[in-house]
Amino acid sequence: MTHEQFQSCISACDACALACGHCAGSCLAEDGVADMTRCIKLDIDCAAACHFASAAMARGSSEAATICRMCADICDACAAECEKHEAQHCKDCAASCRACAKACRAMAS
Repeated sequence: MTHEQFQSCISACDACALACGHCAGSCLAEDGVADMTRCIKLDIDCAAACHFASAAMARGSSEAATICRMCADICDACAAECEKHEAQHCKDCAASCRACAKACRAMAS
């Protein structure tokens, strides 16, 4: 399969990775940074998973569907954590994670 078939999922993964990176950096600047530890760690994991999934689709990996299912699960975990926080960057990240999880599950099915 060519990467053009996966373009919407690749775009969702790339956008999610950016949102997670922004969220992690913004969480580090919060006054209560210690309370944001789990959020920061999940942001980092999610961004890495999104980069991995995007690259797998771009190169037409035979394991892209498996990788995207894993990415969707991590996106869900990150979204659930971000939804616990009031900061706008967390809300934005959660929305991006939910969209990415949906796109990855659709791609993998």
